[in-house]
Amino acid sequence: MKITIALFSTLLLLSFMPVQQKKRIVFFGDSITQAGANKGGYIQRIDSMLKSSGKSAGYELMGAGIGGNKIYDLYLRMEEDVLAKNPDIVVIWVGVNDVWHKRTSGTGTDPDKFLRFYNAVIKKLRDKNIKVVLCTPAAIGEKTDFTNELDGDLNKYASFIRDLAKKNDCGLIDLRKSFLDYNLKHNSENKESGILTTDRVHLNEKGNQFVAEEMMKVLF
Repeated sequence: MKITIALFSTLLLLSFMPVQQKKRIVFFGDSITQAGANKGGYIQRIDSMLKSSGKSAGYELMGAGIGGNKIYDLYLRMEEDVLAKNPDIVVIWVGVNDVWHKRTSGTGTDPDKFLRFYNAVIKKLRDKNIKVVLCTPAAIGEKTDFTNELDGDLNKYASFIRDLAKKNDCGLIDLRKSFLDYNLKHNSENKESGILTTDRVHLNEKGNQFVAEEMMKVLF
């Protein structure tokens, strides 16, 4: 009888103890993020690193990337693809297509429109008490002598995102700077791709690992 009472008391005590909730992190972006959720992608690599460090029990990682997306696409689908998942943290990585598609299809995003939609995305997330972390667009070409065709525009949009992070007190993962620094050290042949990317934009195996490590520094 004593054992039964003791067991009942333990169960009663446990029922009043709060259950530790995992922090849910949603990675929100374009095709780079879409691929990042696949095997070998940067999101999967972050998850593996969390497991190796014994921290995985505290986090749930979710990808919300769609190929071709620009900042206004993110705004239009954030209700269903992000807010419905009740995240604690949202990592926004967008901007490459806003610049790149100006040249490839004439459908990029002008600076004023980019800033308006980006501010609107941040506001909507912050209104839900979600922590927001911004990423600068990494690369459209890996040459180190400033001859990548879209370096100027990409640097401008990366600067916009740095300012948005500061203005809105968001976390910042400056992948543009990180990629430039890495290529200066490791791209002595001035190749346009093949260092961290497969095609000047999308990540190769080393690129996925590099991005995962850069994100780990800020997120955990």
